[in-house]
Amino acid sequence: MIDAGVALVDITPDRSLPMSGFAARTEPSAGVHDPLTVRAIAVGETALVAVDVVGLHEDLVQRVRQRCGLPEENVVVAAIHTHGAPVSMPGRLGAEADANFLQAIEDGCVAAIAGARANRRPATLSVGMGADPDVARNRRHAGGPLDRALPILRLRAADGAIFAVLACYACHPVVLGADNRLLTADYPHYVRKTIEAACPGAVAVFVTGCAGDANTGHSAHASWTLAGSPARSFETAERLGTRIGEAALAADEFPLSGHVEARAADVLLDLTRLENEPLGDLADRWRREARTAGGVGQTIMAAWVAWAERFAGTPPGRWTGRVGVLVWGGLPIIALPGEIFAETALHIRAACGNRPAFVLAYANATPGYIPPASEFVHGGYEVEEAHRFIGMPGTFAPGSAEALAGAAQALLATVGRAADGTCPPLTPQPVA
Repeated sequence: MIDAGVALVDITPDRSLPMSGFAARTEPSAGVHDPLTVRAIAVGETALVAVDVVGLHEDLVQRVRQRCGLPEENVVVAAIHTHGAPVSMPGRLGAEADANFLQAIEDGCVAAIAGARANRRPATLSVGMGADPDVARNRRHAGGPLDRALPILRLRAADGAIFAVLACYACHPVVLGADNRLLTADYPHYVRKTIEAACPGAVAVFVTGCAGDANTGHSAHASWTLAGSPARSFETAERLGTRIGEAALAADEFPLSGHVEARAADVLLDLTRLENEPLGDLADRWRREARTAGGVGQTIMAAWVAWAERFAGTPPGRWTGRVGVLVWGGLPIIALPGEIFAETALHIRAACGNRPAFVLAYANATPGYIPPASEFVHGGYEVEEAHRFIGMPGTFAPGSAEALAGAAQALLATVGRAADGTCPPLTPQPVA
C-alpha cells in the first residue's frame, strides 16, 4: 500500500471580480454557478494540485512550492483552464488581477497540499483508461489529431472505500462562452460531480489534458462575441461533463504497486514575433481600425493596441518552463506548461509504451499556446494572435513544443524502471 491523501479548499471570491478567458467580455462576474476550488492529491512525498482558474503565473507556482514543505520537483500545480473564473495571472489576460484573489489561490494551494498530506493513509491505487467519450474536436483542422485518452486513477482506503479519484481529458473548458458572467469550472464541474455521485465520500480531481487545439467544436474566433448560443450553455456543459465522467467510471481497473518518485526539468524556450511591422506602427494602425470597428471589434483592437504599446522596443526574449513527471506506483503523470497541442501529447504518450499515463497541460505555468512546428504554416489565432491577449511579448518559436516533449521523454527514460532497466508493464489482472 502507498500512503495517500486528498483535500479540497474553496477559493470562491465573495465579491464581483474581472473575469478572464475571453477578450470580448469586459464586464465583471455577476454571481456564482458552482464553487471554485483547489483540489490536491498527495501520494508519498509528492503532490498534484488542480486549481479552478484559467491559468497560473509561474511566480505564484514557485511560491507554492517554496511554502509547501516538499521538494520543489515533487509538486505539480495545474490550472484546469476554465474560462469562467476571475483573472488569475498578474500582467497577463488584459484586466488587472485582484490581489486578494491571487493570494487566495496561493494560500489555497498551500492549504490543499497540507490537508492532503495530513489526510494520508495506507491506500491502494488502480488505474484505468476510459473509452473515448467523443466530446473533443480539433478546432483548427476538421478531423485533426486529438488526444482521446481518458485515464482515471482510483485511490482506496484499507477498507476498500474510494476516497479520491483523478481524471484527465483533453478538451478546452470553454463550453460556456463570453456571454457567461457566472463563476464556474465549466464542464469539469460536472465531470467531478458525476464521479463523486458514484463514489460517495470521495473527492474527484480533474486535470485538463493537452487541449490547445481542442474544444467542443467551435473555432477560437467564434468566442469573439457576446451573443449567447444554445450550444454553449450550462445544459450543454452538464451533458458533456456527465458523459466524460460516466466514461471514466466505466473504465476497467488495474492495480498499481511500487515506489513513488518525481522528476523535473526546466526548459529555456525562445519567443518570436510573427508581426511584420514595428509594434509602434501596428499600434497606430490598430488604433485607427478601432474607431470604425465598433462593439467587440473595438474591444479586440484596444487589447492589441495595449499589447503593442507595452512591448514596443522590447525584444520577444526567452521564457523558462518546467516539465514535471510524477510516478505513482508505476503510473507516469507528465505535466507540461502552457497550452499544448494534441500532436505533442501523442508524441509523449507514445514514449510511455504500453503503460497508461496522464499527460496534462496548463501545469506549473500558463504562458499561452505552445504550438508544434507543424502548425506555424497554418497561422491562426493560437499561433499568430493569442499572445497579444495573454500578455506575452511574442509567440513561442517553432521547436518550443518539441523541446518540451523531448524533456518529458528524457525524464520518462529515468523513472519507473525495473531492475533490468525496462519499464514494468501494469499487472494485466483487473482489480476484483
